[in-house]
Amino acid sequence: MKIDFNDFGNPQVSNLPSHLRQFVVQQDYNSYTALDHALWRYVMRKNISFLKNVADTSYLEGLEKTGITIDAIPDIKDMNDILGKIGWGCVCVDGFLPPSSFMEFQAYKVLVIAADIRQIEHIEYTPAPDIIHEAAGHAPIIADPMYAEYLRLFGDIGSKAISSSKDFELYEAIRHLSIIKEDPYTKPEEIEEASLEISRIQQNMGEPSEMAMIRNLHWWTVEYGLIGDVSNPKIYGAGLLSSIGESESCLKDEVKKLPYTVDAANQSFDITEPQPQLYVTPSYTYLTQVLEEFANGMALRKGGIEGVKKAIDSQNTCTSEYSSGIQVSGVFNKLIEKEGELIYLSTSSPTALAWQNKQLVGHGKDYHKDGFSSPVGLLHGESQPLESMSIEKLKSLGIESSKQVELNFASGIKVRGKLINIVKNVKGENILMSFDACTVVYNDEVLFLPDWGMYDMAVGHKITSVFSGAADREVYLKDNPFVPGEKTHKINYSEQRKSLHKLYQKVRDIRNGDLPNVTIYPIWAELKKHKDDWLCAIELLEICEDNILSSEIIDFLKSKNDKSIQHLVDEGLSLVI
Repeated sequence: MKIDFNDFGNPQVSNLPSHLRQFVVQQDYNSYTALDHALWRYVMRKNISFLKNVADTSYLEGLEKTGITIDAIPDIKDMNDILGKIGWGCVCVDGFLPPSSFMEFQAYKVLVIAADIRQIEHIEYTPAPDIIHEAAGHAPIIADPMYAEYLRLFGDIGSKAISSSKDFELYEAIRHLSIIKEDPYTKPEEIEEASLEISRIQQNMGEPSEMAMIRNLHWWTVEYGLIGDVSNPKIYGAGLLSSIGESESCLKDEVKKLPYTVDAANQSFDITEPQPQLYVTPSYTYLTQVLEEFANGMALRKGGIEGVKKAIDSQNTCTSEYSSGIQVSGVFNKLIEKEGELIYLSTSSPTALAWQNKQLVGHGKDYHKDGFSSPVGLLHGESQPLESMSIEKLKSLGIESSKQVELNFASGIKVRGKLINIVKNVKGENILMSFDACTVVYNDEVLFLPDWGMYDMAVGHKITSVFSGAADREVYLKDNPFVPGEKTHKINYSEQRKSLHKLYQKVRDIRNGDLPNVTIYPIWAELKKHKDDWLCAIELLEICEDNILSSEIIDFLKSKNDKSIQHLVDEGLSLVI
């Protein structure tokens, strides 16, 4: 089923498959309040003021190239127009995505942007992804070609990393906490309960999965990476670039700076706390080298028995690729090994067969609805793999269509039945054999019986690759799309907060020249009633031309005795005065 959505005329966005399009939401630009825009202005002005001396030059150059402005939250359409010129695109999504889906967007060179913006209570650091983090943090760096290629490659490799059954449980718990924590009206006990649930899951994760390890690499580079010399690094990670608190604290001596290596994959992180150490890469090219080193150890590139074991442990859809190129996608539940070698595997879920990531005709989940099983290995007494045998060679072994055939594998597995069909790939290699009235046995164990139906046997002497998800994801997922059930909260503001929003809007309109005949005095009279506000006062001070009134506003701001905002006020004053 094709999902209609606005691709903004961007080729990368237009190329997204339907199983990713399902995550896309519309950016309701008119829903951003004037307070939201003021918050964006504050963070951007503060960040640029500070980052011009500590961020990698690629970030500052990227701000100009991607059209990210200080004064207004970016429009997703405008961003697509600009990103399209450098071969990327962007879409809006609702909060945290499942890690594999998030990375797959990267593989398609599409940046995902959380449509919401943080609340002013979380101006320095938000527990949830937001448009400041995504647009102001991630987008500018993409303008650097070497970094952009690293991000694309990371998405391609990361989306195939195998998760454990615990990974998804942790993802849902983190997503839930981020949603309720960003809602200013959530009760403290709810946040405490959600935090405890995350701690409980983290304490029972077991051995880290491929996905957990590659997420660590993503965190220490894409989100919290430093570049240059360990003794004097620059910031390039989006999490640091978009956090006005951590962008300053991260460069202090208390935060340990370590040379970036593949060992960072073993270093976990706490999303809710400042990081005690950060990793420094000498270049963006080096990031790719480390990623390739990690990928060489993944089931994606190693395959074999260990890869299939990872797939079984994950309890999620994975794909095993045979040496012939045939791909089996399903939930793997069993393997048989002999002398440390994989000789048989099976799935317990609806399974699809593919070649080069395209589903074979007639071999989708509906046909293999009860699962799939097949031996792996060479035939007894043969050094030539079954997949490369010619028709003549097969005939010499008594293997002919429409005849009774017996395949004796070196492992001891025996396949007996009437050969109905042999499917070949474009190279002429045998990839699939179908049998009628078939029996499959291994020693005394019966693996398949004739009354179970047609037996389709994948051909290949070894498993060359195992990866997360289906080979043909577009077809495999079309009937069973996954979208997180819990949505980010649309905040129902109090009447007091709504009245404050109106004051922010008036200030914004005056600055933009939309209210040329309106004076600021009545606005100030109303604003003074909002004792907890500080940002609107700074916005008002910026456009105030009355020295007496300016002094009154400054006194109002300096009277704030809340330690959590004192430094924000001081920094705001330094930007304005």
